[in-house]
Amino acid sequence: MNQINLWTSADHALKYLAQADSIPHRTEGEAVLLEQVPKTVKRILDLGTGDGRLLALLKLDRPQVQSIAIDFSATMLEAVKTRFAGDTTVQVIAHNLDQPLLELGFFDAVVSSFAIHHLTHDRKLSLYTEIFQILEPGGIFCNLEHVASPTPALHEHFLQKLGIAPENDDPSNKLLDVETQLSWLRNIGFIDVDCYWKWLELALLIGVKPNSINV
Repeated sequence: MNQINLWTSADHALKYLAQADSIPHRTEGEAVLLEQVPKTVKRILDLGTGDGRLLALLKLDRPQVQSIAIDFSATMLEAVKTRFAGDTTVQVIAHNLDQPLLELGFFDAVVSSFAIHHLTHDRKLSLYTEIFQILEPGGIFCNLEHVASPTPALHEHFLQKLGIAPENDDPSNKLLDVETQLSWLRNIGFIDVDCYWKWLELALLIGVKPNSINV
């Protein structure tokens, strides 16, 4: 498993931000995620928040929700701080997801958008376990993610749809198939686990922490 992660580079981060809105079907996946997160949640944790795009969408219908946004890219941190400047309900924290999550309390929802696929597979699994532990009973985990294609030909098809030449494929990506990740979530203890939306290598993986009465 490669250890490359280009997201410490400002140029890499800025290049992503410039094209983020043009990622095909992205808004479809975001819309499904927004439908699944209850409007009554009190605390949200956004892992790998980037410029805060997903959190901003969540806050449209949940303006008073307390939230913590985590990222490790200095460029992204500057962007998310600018986006939420003056919003006392949002706390921005610099943290590398390669390391265990900080002690931040419990959350009603943990979300992530196109971030966890930069971690090694072992770290993905340990992070999913940490997320389960910090969710309140009944809390939801939503991971809008870049996943692996079943075949090399389908991966090439995905790159073609994004206008990316194979030689320019991002070496930071450590893609994993949907089935493995759903199995992990179930084994950890999540219920109602499923892929709620998918387009080629973009997928929304969701799991819910059981209420204590069901454990």
